Amino acid sequence: MLAGGVVVLLASISFAVSVGAVHIPSSTVWGVIVNQIAPDTVPVTWSAGREAIVWDIRLPRALLACLVGAGLSLVGAALQSVTRNPLADPHLLGISSGGAFGAILALLHVGLVVGLLTVPLFAFVGALGATLLVLGVSRMAGASSASRLVLAGVAISFVVMACANILVFLGDPRAHHTVVFWMLGGLGLAQWSHLVYPLVVLLGCGAYFWLRSGDLNAMMIGDETASTLGIPVVRFRLTVFVVGALLTGVMVAFSGMIGFVGLMVPHIVRFLVGGDYMRVIPASALLGAIFLVWADVTARVIMAPEDMPIGIVTGLVGGLFFIWLLARRQEG
Repeated sequence: MLAGGVVVLLASISFAVSVGAVHIPSSTVWGVIVNQIAPDTVPVTWSAGREAIVWDIRLPRALLACLVGAGLSLVGAALQSVTRNPLADPHLLGISSGGAFGAILALLHVGLVVGLLTVPLFAFVGALGATLLVLGVSRMAGASSASRLVLAGVAISFVVMACANILVFLGDPRAHHTVVFWMLGGLGLAQWSHLVYPLVVLLGCGAYFWLRSGDLNAMMIGDETASTLGIPVVRFRLTVFVVGALLTGVMVAFSGMIGFVGLMVPHIVRFLVGGDYMRVIPASALLGAIFLVWADVTARVIMAPEDMPIGIVTGLVGGLFFIWLLARRQEG
């Protein structure tokens, strides 16, 4: 199944790079990619403009969709384990709200002081700050249980979003459309030089989740069972929260706020491969990447040549999915 998923992912990337306002055949897409990796390997039968569209615009965007989809899905799967909450997702802890605060501050009040990395950098710092606030509030209140940590995250999320709305209210109204587009999610800022940051963080955090898959299985059963197996429950839960915050903060910094991916994908994965996190972790990353690539394709072509925010597509699909899931459980 994983091998088949990799094939589907490669085909999805090829299709995503092909479609758009300017249609480019898949043979040209792969020719450009091969020629960029190994120059003069294949004869050049395409124009410089099409090569720029494939290599400089569409391929980095498709790869960023893969990284963001995989990262958000991994965090959702891990949080659903340590909180034993089927509705847990990367936005649960106020991380996305912190990222939104940082991005709005950069877009409306600071400007591009460090170039194109300004918005991702400010968004990441905001997400990290919100995470530290959640951990600080939970420690101050002695909230070490899963439910208390979730409540602390929800409270911080409301506070941070209120502060972000104040920044929007005080900012230049002519720039509000840029803020709205970022808050609804978008991959239009993808560049080759930026992809290394989410890639490195995804590999590191994903490896940690996969190596601790046995502990995540135990946490699904309950704190008592995990404790009897020798797992330091409180410390492990906090570690998963921090690792998830790091991964989510980096993804949100480069893509904006994209909802429902981390909430929906782990449920579908469990239908396909079961509940063992040794399988759930890699399958979630793979399916999340495929899903977000197709969501981005839909966002680009449904109102072409306009670029619809990808968060609208994921929100619509995610909402319909959970309506179906509720109906299915009711029938059961």
